[in-house]
Order: sequence, then structure tokens, then C-alpha cells
Amino acid sequence: MIRSLPKNLRHLLLFLVVLALLPPSVIAYMRTFPSDKPPIHLIQDMDNQARFRAQQANPFFTDNRSMRQPVPGTIARGDPQADSPYETGRESDAWTARFPPSIPVSLEFVQRGRKRYRIYCLPCHGPAGQGNGIVDASAKRLLINTRRGFGTSWVPPANLHQETVAKQPVGQIFNTITHGLNSMPAYGPQIPVRDRWAITAYVKALQRSRNAQPADLPSGLRDSLPEVRKEPTAKNETAKNEDE
Repeated sequence: MIRSLPKNLRHLLLFLVVLALLPPSVIAYMRTFPSDKPPIHLIQDMDNQARFRAQQANPFFTDNRSMRQPVPGTIARGDPQADSPYETGRESDAWTARFPPSIPVSLEFVQRGRKRYRIYCLPCHGPAGQGNGIVDASAKRLLINTRRGFGTSWVPPANLHQETVAKQPVGQIFNTITHGLNSMPAYGPQIPVRDRWAITAYVKALQRSRNAQPADLPSGLRDSLPEVRKEPTAKNETAKNEDE
């Protein structure tokens, strides 16, 4: 049937067949032999914009320089601000043992830390900071049931009153809240800097409450307390027996 067609028409049909096979052939070749050249980008979508290389002339500015000075007040990305202890909790390459001057610790500030603590810290560390929050209790219940535990392990939250934590300076506690520690996640992206210091103040208040003495209270409150009965020591007991 094709032979009955005119010669010119047969040549045209053959040309169209070859032309139709050309795109799949090119695609197959490109997929078989990767190229180091960038792909064809018909729609730029601002992906490739005009730019100037370092030290290249730029007639847009009167001095013909493409390199410009930063705008006054620019802060480099990732660099701490001027108040380094406030941002990092470090002072002279060591954890700061005092709150930054911009953080006036007051009863209102500690109460703010208590509210933030109950939101972010209480589920794991518990209301008193003993590491027995509801998350810890739920994890232990799951581990008891081996079918639901699937052989996993659970690292209990730290007891904030244990010696290794209680003796930490405020800057180290602030850093732990900011960047996390071990299985504890970082809360820096969620909690503002000032609220992190407020939580630190409340944690220190919790720790101090476990070893509080009457002398720690203001004189007005201390004088109103009933007299604290002291347990006799061995030395006092010996002296008492000698007097008798």
C-alpha cells in the first residue's frame, strides 16, 4: 500500500517517522549518560539573577564599586548580640554564676518563670522538679508492657535537686534550656530569651526551697516564725549529761 503512494509522499512519511523518533531517542540518551551541564531552564522564576563578583565594577554607584559597606547597625547572622551573657549564659569563656544586669530578678519575675516552667518543663521534670512528670510516668507504663514497648528504653528526666544539677551555675541551666541535653530537646526556638532566664530563676528557687533556712527569709517574716526546735547533736548531748 505504501509503495502505491507517490515517491515524494513516501519520503515525507519516512521523514516524519524519523522526526517522531528523535525526541524519545534524545531523552533516552540523556537519561543514560548524565551531563555535568546545568539543565535547560526555560522559566527562570528569579532563580538566576544578575550579580556582581567581588571587586567587579558597578556603574550603578557613583564610585563604580560593586562591593558595599554593610548598613549601619547590621548584625551578622549567627553572631551573639552585644550582651553575650544574656544570649549565651557564658561570661569570659565560663558559665555565668549571676543573672545578666538586664534581668532584674524579682518575685514577679520568678512567678513568670513558674508559669513557663509549668508549660514546658513540668510534663517531664514534674511540679517539684524531681523528674517524675506525666511523660516519665507514661513512658514507664509503656515499658512495663513489653508488647507495646517493643524493646525500647527510656531515659528518665533529670532530678533538678540532685547534686550534679543543683550546683550548676545559672548560665549552664540557661544553656541547657536553650540547646537541650542528652535526650532533652532544645527549647531555644520555642521560648524567648527572657523567659528562659525566668525559668532558670524558678529552677534555682525550687532547688533552694529544698535546703531553705529561716535565715534566708527577710527579717520581718523571720521574726514572725515560731522558734525552730533544734535536734540535739552528740556534742550537746554529752555536755547535757555532764551538767546532770
